[in-house]
Amino acid sequence: MGDESTSGENTSGESASDESTSGEGARRDGASETAQRERAVLGAVPSGLLIGGAWADAAAAATFDVTDPSTGGVIRTVADADADDGIRALDAAVVAQDSWAATPPRTRSDILRRAFDLVRERSEDLALLMTLEMGKPLAESRAEVVYGAEFLRWFSEEAVRVSGRYGQNPEGSGRMIVSQRPVGPVLLITPWNFPLAMATRKIGPALAAGCTVVVKPASLTPLTTLALAGLMQEAGVPAGVLNVLTTTRSGAVSAAIMADPRLRKLSFTGSTEVGRGLLAQAADGVLRVSMELGGNAPFLVFEDADLDRAVEGAMVAKFRNIGEACTAANRFIVHESLAEVFTKRVAERVRAMRVGRGTEAGVQIGPLIDERAVTKASSLLRDAVDRGATVHTGGAVLRGTFFAPTVVSGVPAGAEILRQEIFGPVLAISAFADEDEAVRLANDTEFGLVSYVYTRDLARGHRMIDRLETGMMGLNVGVVSNAAAPFGGVRQSGLGREGGPEGIHEYLATKYTLLPND
Repeated sequence: MGDESTSGENTSGESASDESTSGEGARRDGASETAQRERAVLGAVPSGLLIGGAWADAAAAATFDVTDPSTGGVIRTVADADADDGIRALDAAVVAQDSWAATPPRTRSDILRRAFDLVRERSEDLALLMTLEMGKPLAESRAEVVYGAEFLRWFSEEAVRVSGRYGQNPEGSGRMIVSQRPVGPVLLITPWNFPLAMATRKIGPALAAGCTVVVKPASLTPLTTLALAGLMQEAGVPAGVLNVLTTTRSGAVSAAIMADPRLRKLSFTGSTEVGRGLLAQAADGVLRVSMELGGNAPFLVFEDADLDRAVEGAMVAKFRNIGEACTAANRFIVHESLAEVFTKRVAERVRAMRVGRGTEAGVQIGPLIDERAVTKASSLLRDAVDRGATVHTGGAVLRGTFFAPTVVSGVPAGAEILRQEIFGPVLAISAFADEDEAVRLANDTEFGLVSYVYTRDLARGHRMIDRLETGMMGLNVGVVSNAAAPFGGVRQSGLGREGGPEGIHEYLATKYTLLPND
């Protein structure tokens, strides 16, 4: 019996310890291969500034470290530009502006289309890079590559459709020509939360319209923009048309560029607070401005809603991108007859979510971007609980920058979590009694980016389109972003639109010419 017990069912002839050793070895080999792939992807990213078609060190040779938010470890060191570097980049954009504006639209279109093809071709590398520098799960990074690439394809098609008009004036005294010209050199400032899509959403229409650009990505996630710039060079973007500045001195660099009268437009995505400051600076030069600022999105669930669809929509509207999105649903306003069951169902789903490093299989919630984000989410949740709200799941920092996905209900009026963007995986629920109250609660904010409405009543849906004061609305859907649609808000959520046919017009100036009849 002892011999049988020793041999057991191991018919391969290997001992149990051999199997264990072999399994550990396989895991080590797998981990080693993963680490090698990460190093290879990171090592392929340029580390300098792109100015006038060449990669260069910062003028003062300064650098800064980019870290992985899941570990806090340094993953790459890149050039740290100063104000002088900013002016060098603008110089290059100015030199290239006339020739790029004169480049045939079809040529600009073909370059953007090649860039689209290259982004899709290198999608796995770009997705891994985003996950490493921002933290989002790899599946979401892959989805962002698909979404971000679409802006290159869409605006490659829009480049050849810029049009004007010709006709007699009403008085019959002359002929009118209305034409569109590129605005001129543009400063593009992108955020950290969607490193690829926010860059392509600005670069695509600017280049399609014939504008040269200086791009300043967020210092927390500059690597994806650097990699994208390399691909766009490969696609044939001429020297000086696309310039990239990585910097930890964003204010000083942006101020120097914006004070230069040769700059003609600013496009910024970020917080409303920073946007206000940039608007004040832009006023001195009367710059054309596009601003995609903060949000405080309401998610309305009416008593006649399809509950299954509402729960599914809530999961993506709240937890996509770890909740770190300006379009994330911030306030769940649920009819009192459904509030309890809705809370129970979303809590069950959230409780089952897997938290971990974004590169791990099956992970749905990665780390928040930094400790400040963790502190803010914790503070907002604590304030709601102190005011009487109930936490159903989550509500704690797990480790480092990992925050447990959370559901909290009974959030009372006046709670800070209803006033500020959470920018984290916290789903906050309040109840309402009737449609008028739902609308009042939804509109009770200075922001107006996006809203979500769940109802089976078509007439009510149309009323919500008219009554909710937001630039976008999802009716029975939890994600609204699309390259073919105009993205943007009202109130203090911004100015202008990105995407859709409207997106390219942000980079065009209208010129009217009158010709005599004779």
